[in-house]
Order: sequence, then structure tokens, then C-alpha cells
Amino acid sequence: MPNTDLLPLLASGEIVSGQEIADALGVSRTAVWKQLNKLAEFGLDVESVKGKGYRLEGGLDLLDAAVIKGAMLPAASSLMSALDIHQSIGSTNAEAMAQVDAGVRSGYVCTAEQQSAGRGRRGRLWVSPYARNLYVSAVWEFQGGAAALEGMSLAVGVAVARALEACGVPSVQLKWPNDVLHEGAKLGGILLEMTGDAAGTCQVVVGIGLNVDMPAQYAGGIDQAWTDVKQVSGGERVARSELLAALLNELLPLLAGFEQEGFAHWRHAWEALDAFADTEVVLSSGEQKMAGTARGVDDRGALQLETSAAGIQAVFGGEISLRPKA
Repeated sequence: MPNTDLLPLLASGEIVSGQEIADALGVSRTAVWKQLNKLAEFGLDVESVKGKGYRLEGGLDLLDAAVIKGAMLPAASSLMSALDIHQSIGSTNAEAMAQVDAGVRSGYVCTAEQQSAGRGRRGRLWVSPYARNLYVSAVWEFQGGAAALEGMSLAVGVAVARALEACGVPSVQLKWPNDVLHEGAKLGGILLEMTGDAAGTCQVVVGIGLNVDMPAQYAGGIDQAWTDVKQVSGGERVARSELLAALLNELLPLLAGFEQEGFAHWRHAWEALDAFADTEVVLSSGEQKMAGTARGVDDRGALQLETSAAGIQAVFGGEISLRPKA
């Protein structure tokens, strides 16, 4: 594993001499060279400038726990029991689930600079380059089992949209049941996983992935139209630590109140952001397909699909994909 103490020294994108790095780390120049080469494990390409030193072109926007906590509002920070920031991890959701098994409960937050096995819905790979996007998972405990969680992924989508708005990101839309879009391109996604008693006390891991500054060379791993915060913001960089703080300011109070309020509290806010309101859509689940017109959602978060044969029927999430009708 590379020496991650190197990264803050290179984060500015400016040239730093090998001797400066060696002095800062208290190691030899040879050790510096070896560690710089190991940064390739993170997908980072360090440029060697002859006679001057080393640099990471474009620099790095590293997550900073002090900045994150400093930008959180008291109503949210009081709900966060722990903040774990990892350099590289399989997936933040998997780590959060492991922490639940180890005894953590409400308010645990896990984030990472990079995921090696990030996951979206339906087992899809979530492309996760180092220090470019946001990958975050939060744990909360509920007493009412699965029934208390209906519509939660939609409510979390509203929280994500509000966090983006708070950071000056132009308006986004939501796609049932858990995608964040901008002008039809995917900006982020939400993945909920539950453990415990499906009819009683359970723990939920809420995973959120947001494209912030996705390098173009990673686009080949994405199987749909996508965008990122930087593009949406006209090329302006939004600091990842500040964006994460804004997200936690919205997410943690939502989780704390959701069992009492339910999705009904969030329904109208979600419908105001619905990317496919009154649009002809096709729902797919395996080989099964169903076409109709999307008419918003009900108080449980079920899609209201209108068909000529059956009128309006409620469709719940799960392993269902929604696409506009061609």
C-alpha cells in the first residue's frame, strides 16, 4: 500500500522536490521514489519534472475530516457517532455492514477516497476513481423493520438534491426509485441495505455515490449517460469535503426522523423533482416488461403507473429498472 502521507504534499498540483518530500516524511530520497511509484495502485500518475521534482497534474481534492465536521450544522453533527475516512476500500456499504456486525448503530458514517468494489443497484459496478467522487454510507437503526423503510431511498434522493443546491449546484431531478439526474444524465445513485429483524429492530445502511469530478478515462466503465458536479457547475470545482458536509446535514436528520414521519412527509418534495412525471415509461424486471405513464408516487414510495388495461397501479422498487418509452 502506498504511503498516503505523500498525498497531501502533492495535492496542490504544484511541483514538489524530492528532497522536500523526503524531509517532510523523514525518509530517504530512494524511499520517496519507491513510494511515488506505488501511487499507481490508486490510479494516480505522478509526473517527474527533471531537475525540479514531482507533481500530480490537476492536484487532488482530498477529504478532510476537520473541514467536514466544521461545515456540519449542529443538528446533523450531534447525530453522527463516528466518521471513518478510508483511502481505498472495497465498498463503503460493505464496510458499514461489517461495522454493524461489530456493534455500531445509528450515526456511523463511512466514506472513502476510492472503492475497488463499489456497487450500485442490481449488482452493477459503481465506477470509483481515487479522490474524484463521493462514496459514503451511513448507518441508522429502526424499530419497525422493513415496513418503516418504505420510500426511504426516494426521501434520500430529496436530501441529495437539497445538499447539491446548498453547494450551488444547478437544479437536479430524481428518477424513481433511486437515481439523481441532470438533464437526463446520471449524477448519482442511492443503495439501501438492511440487516437485522425484518419485522422488528433492524439496521439500515444508506449508500450514496455522487460523481463530482469524474476523469474522462473512466467513462468506459459506465453503461449509461452520465455527468458530474463539475460539468453541471460549468467547470467550477465544488470541494468534496464541503459537499459531503452538506450531504450529511440533510441525510442524518432525515434518518433520525424517518420512522416517525414516513415517506408521506417527503412525497411532494420528491414529486417536485420527478424527472419522469406524466411521461410514458417502460419498467423492466428480468425478462418482464410493463409500459405505461408515470403518475408520481404514493405515500409509500410506490410508482403510480397508469396503463390502459388496468388504470393506475402501484409498483414498488426492488430489482426494477425504469426507462423512458422509445
